[in-house]
Amino acid sequence: MFKKAIVLMIISAFAFAILNVFVKSLNQFNVYQIVFFRSIGSLAFTIPFLLHHKISLLGKKKTLLILRGVVGFVAMTLFFSSIKHLSMGSAVSIRYLSPIFAALLALVMLKEKIKYLQWFCFAIAFSGVLILKGFDTQINEIGLLYAIASAFFTGLVFIIIKKIGNNDHPIVIVNYFMIIAACLGGLFAVSEWNNPVGIEWIILLSLGVFGYFGQYYMTKAFLIGEVNQVGPLKYIEVIFTMLIGAIWLDEIYTFWSFIGVSLIIIGLTFNVIIKIK
Repeated sequence: MFKKAIVLMIISAFAFAILNVFVKSLNQFNVYQIVFFRSIGSLAFTIPFLLHHKISLLGKKKTLLILRGVVGFVAMTLFFSSIKHLSMGSAVSIRYLSPIFAALLALVMLKEKIKYLQWFCFAIAFSGVLILKGFDTQINEIGLLYAIASAFFTGLVFIIIKKIGNNDHPIVIVNYFMIIAACLGGLFAVSEWNNPVGIEWIILLSLGVFGYFGQYYMTKAFLIGEVNQVGPLKYIEVIFTMLIGAIWLDEIYTFWSFIGVSLIIIGLTFNVIIKIK
């Protein structure tokens, strides 16, 4: 089962990497329009799933579900904005600081404890961000701010989902997120709407497809594998994103980029392992 979990996580990481590359390549569209298409693409899977299994679309914890959707929309918008200003590897790496923000928020809001070694892991990860900011001349300060803010709001999403617990089906939670993101993204995109042409339609609509299957296979991997073994594998997305970005979009990574990204991944990986033990 562990080997199957590895394969599923690799598929998930590759799907998310393709999504990141597509977002980066869609510079002619504003970020809200990209969020809109990302969301309706996933709704093509979530709504039929819920209807087929006769699961209520409304859910039970409606207030928390709506809050998760709004916070998720903010996190997604900020992340897509960061991709437009940073190299994809840096943006994805910094976005993955979200578990650290989630742990800090849980410490304050849920009174959960953080192990001493986890603080050390947090320090390693944040040192990677400081290196990117201080030594990598390609780092854009606005993009860095967007990425860190996205990580914070993603961490808040984790807290909200934890509060929802098992009261609602995971697809119900995702469906709320996609509906709210589609509505808000479409609303904010109206003033700067750019009609897609030709293959742009396919790329925009495929964002939701890659996003949905990336999430689906990651969830399946966690269900059949041990979290401390499977969890660190999700950071393969960073490697895939950097490789595809370098080949496809001619992105260039400096020595300090690699150092900073590596420290972030190392810190986050050991945090997963230590947290489970």
